[in-house]
Amino acid sequence: MRYRLTFIAGLALGYVIGTRAGRERYEQMKKSARQFAQNPAVRNTAESAARSGRDLADKACHTVGEKFGEKVPASVADRVRSLRDRRRNGQNGEDDWGTTNT
Repeated sequence: MRYRLTFIAGLALGYVIGTRAGRERYEQMKKSARQFAQNPAVRNTAESAARSGRDLADKACHTVGEKFGEKVPASVADRVRSLRDRRRNGQNGEDDWGTTNT
């Protein structure tokens, strides 16, 4: 019983000390991640990667549409078509997938 009580006390002490040090380290990592994300070079790279990803997704959508156009469910085909039309009309191309219509 004595060893069990000593073990539990050591565990509790380690938890308290670890959480304090862990919280400080977490705040340091959060601050450095924020600084990294605000770096102009990182932002430009992320934006260009997102742009090229959208372009590749558009090409893939077009290719899949040509090959499997009639096999895709109508609801999916309608949403893809509306997104394509929005992008062509100069709108931002944001989609509403995953949102509920109320």
